[in-house]
Amino acid sequence: ARVPAVSVAHIEGVREGRRSEGLRKHGAAFPERHCFTLAFKGRRKNLDLAAHREEDARHWVQGLTKLMGRLQAMSQMEKLDQRRAVSLSRCGWIHGVLQRADRNKDNKMSFREVKSMLRMLNIDMDDVYASKLFKECDHSGNERLEGRELEEFCRRLLRRPELEELFGRYSGEDQVLSAEELQDFLRDQGEESSLRQARTIIRTYELNEKAKKQDLMMLDGFMMYLLSAAGDILNQEHTKVHQDMSQPLSHYFISSSHNTYLTRNQLGGTSSTEAYVRALRAGCRCVELDCWEGSDGEPVVYHGHTLTSKILFRDVIESIRDSAFENSPYPVILSLENHCGLEQQATMARHMKAILGDRLLTQPLQGQDPHDLPSPEQLKEKILVKGKKLPEPWQEPWGVTSLLDPEEEEEEEEEEEEEKVPERSPRRVRDFPRDVVLGDHGILGAKDASQVSPELSALVVYCQAVPFPGLAQALRHPQPCQMSSFSERKARKLIKEAG
Repeated sequence: ARVPAVSVAHIEGVREGRRSEGLRKHGAAFPERHCFTLAFKGRRKNLDLAAHREEDARHWVQGLTKLMGRLQAMSQMEKLDQRRAVSLSRCGWIHGVLQRADRNKDNKMSFREVKSMLRMLNIDMDDVYASKLFKECDHSGNERLEGRELEEFCRRLLRRPELEELFGRYSGEDQVLSAEELQDFLRDQGEESSLRQARTIIRTYELNEKAKKQDLMMLDGFMMYLLSAAGDILNQEHTKVHQDMSQPLSHYFISSSHNTYLTRNQLGGTSSTEAYVRALRAGCRCVELDCWEGSDGEPVVYHGHTLTSKILFRDVIESIRDSAFENSPYPVILSLENHCGLEQQATMARHMKAILGDRLLTQPLQGQDPHDLPSPEQLKEKILVKGKKLPEPWQEPWGVTSLLDPEEEEEEEEEEEEEKVPERSPRRVRDFPRDVVLGDHGILGAKDASQVSPELSALVVYCQAVPFPGLAQALRHPQPCQMSSFSERKARKLIKEAG
């Protein structure tokens, strides 16, 4: 099949082998090393490809990776040079672009052809704005741009009237910015405003050599500076991790995803492993897996009691393994909403241990105070499981118990307000018969609870899901390794009672 033209700027990543959902399901006929996937930015679907030879696949992956790196490393000067070439109608390469975009070779450009030209030049343009500009330049009214009309479109496309107005305000009538005038601009913006700094900016960004030698800045140089990283309102130090990452895990906001597996709506949308890949690549460090009983003994992930499609638990874990630390080395938390029976819970535990290997945290860190949580720095490249954990005395082969699921508790809260329950004196688990289980307010019947297997419980170390015991209890007896979820309704109630 003919592969459509795509802009390198729209490619988010290139994955070697059968690492996409499509190739995992349908790519078995192709050798692993012949396969690769282009993952695109936004909602565009992946492009799965298979080469005739392993060598061809390797060349494609290496070539595309190099192009993506080159594009990312382009300086503002290079990007502007590329765009400025659009307005040079006699430039040879731009004529080549125009000819390729002119599909019917009539030397006139329809709006569709203009959009094609913009894509070839790696210029992202809002369709509504581009259409408005197109109509304003179409003086003949024939829905085609030609000659001078096309040149006008290109010139107006690159104009930044708001920057021109700003430049004129500081440069005055001569439309040339002196080092002193640039210093005034920097001072008004709250930037370092020494004359030396102003001259450094001029020598770095001014395009006209004659002006540069006289410490003067023209409009193009001014725009170069403002559109560069140095002119960005964002502190460039903040584009990478700049905080102290050695504090306990609970001292940080954690970028989290709910119902991570869904690609569209929560009732009938598609579940996909690709949703996990996108969330992790976007910087998410906590993803959710709703786990249910599947056929052939294999647990599945989907939005229970809805028409959303199902994906295999093991496929989700493989996707997480491949993408967890591509964009960040800090720990990833797997939040398990567990609806499986004991047998498939044990299968879940086996899959996580086999697929994640040493990255899966199964024991507390050596030398770490058990009363404190470790830091993100200490947990780099580790995957943590959040779920229910058996009480320590029951960590034996026969030790299957029932615990109230904190997620289910919160869902019930949405329906009705909790009744006030007086606090009870704590009692040891071993004081009760084996078929009786404990909740946070006393004894629960088996029919009211779900079960957790020892195999799955053993993987829960620092993120033990428990029902919220109340603020008073939590403050009196803090348990750093325990965590609770509660609804907005419960949060509002807590704020009102003990804000």
